[in-house]
Amino acid sequence: MLIAHKIALDPNNKQATSFKKACGVARFAYNWALAEWKRQYEAHKADPSLPKPSEAALRRQLNAIKREQFPWMLAVTKNAPQMAIIQLGEAFKNFFAGRARYPQFRKKGKDDRFTLTNDQVRIDGCRIRIPNLGWVRMRESLRFAGKIMSATISRVANRWFVSITVDTDNPPKRPAENQGVVGVDLGVSAMATLSTGEKIAGPKPHTALLKRLRRLSRSLSRKQKGSANWRKAKAKLARLHARIANIRQDALHKLTSDLTRRFHTIVIENLNVRGMLKNRHLARAIADMSFFEFRRQLDYKAAMRGGQVVVADRFFASSKTCSACGHKLEDLPLSVRQWTCPKCGTIHDRDINAAINLKNLAAQRGPTASSAGSDACGEEGSGGHRKMAVKPASMKQEVSFEPA
Repeated sequence: MLIAHKIALDPNNKQATSFKKACGVARFAYNWALAEWKRQYEAHKADPSLPKPSEAALRRQLNAIKREQFPWMLAVTKNAPQMAIIQLGEAFKNFFAGRARYPQFRKKGKDDRFTLTNDQVRIDGCRIRIPNLGWVRMRESLRFAGKIMSATISRVANRWFVSITVDTDNPPKRPAENQGVVGVDLGVSAMATLSTGEKIAGPKPHTALLKRLRRLSRSLSRKQKGSANWRKAKAKLARLHARIANIRQDALHKLTSDLTRRFHTIVIENLNVRGMLKNRHLARAIADMSFFEFRRQLDYKAAMRGGQVVVADRFFASSKTCSACGHKLEDLPLSVRQWTCPKCGTIHDRDINAAINLKNLAAQRGPTASSAGSDACGEEGSGGHRKMAVKPASMKQEVSFEPA
């Protein structure tokens, strides 16, 4: 089982500069190979006797010319340009298989990363050895035992991280406590509502920091592009975006870890997130909750702990159906948060009723229903299924619940 462990690095100034150079070489090699791929493909279409482009041929071509045309590439590890071209080949495979969009050119400041193969990486406690650079301090040690497959060093705002992929034989962990089945209704006012009556309020970091985000964006737009003050303002804005993403990821990791530890079967809706984002009144709030990421984390964590995720049909009327008698309303506006069943008189909280209906759906389907083969959040064509699980974040504190 492949598990990736992302760890913060603590490089000194010399090491950080070397990282920037390696990222620049990897970005240049990727963009050069993409341009060559396009040129060679157009030439092949005009003259079919010419060979089609491939990542192996492009790697050999770059090796043949880099000493004369790009000698500055030799200052960093050879893995940086070679792995970038291999990643381009994988991107084209995903594109032709319909799992991803057409590869785009990488941009400085946005795609700052390079990958090392397992023969170029050594781990010793809280440090990692980088070719042509030496030992670099890590903020924590590697948690997983097994064979190291690769390591990717990347930059987010002003911080450096290494993502170490490990092939481990550890079996999936069963849930610490098995409370059976739970229905989870995702929403905007509350991030998730459980069939047990618990409501989890999302942090909404983008909404909370929107005023500051606008101020920093305005400040950046008023600076002369390329100046020292422009770079400072850009770095400050990048740090704020990273903080927003970290707050959101922290809340999602705590919630999904808690759910997969407590319940063996988790039932969620097949949400049409793409369609929901077209509503300009709700798009920002929906994006701030990150339903796609919630489903992705839930899938791999449930698999690691031996649980399952059951996905309700997209047109399943979870909110409009009475969980007590099964009566279905013809219409239920989104503004109505509570309603009374006209048949049995039961007063329902909209979200809790939907979560209970989702829980009951699992009993109707039977024990074999699972989410295998479905895309995240039900978005068809949203991408292929990841074969590699990523590590769960550390649970430094348990998620806090609000009683309904």
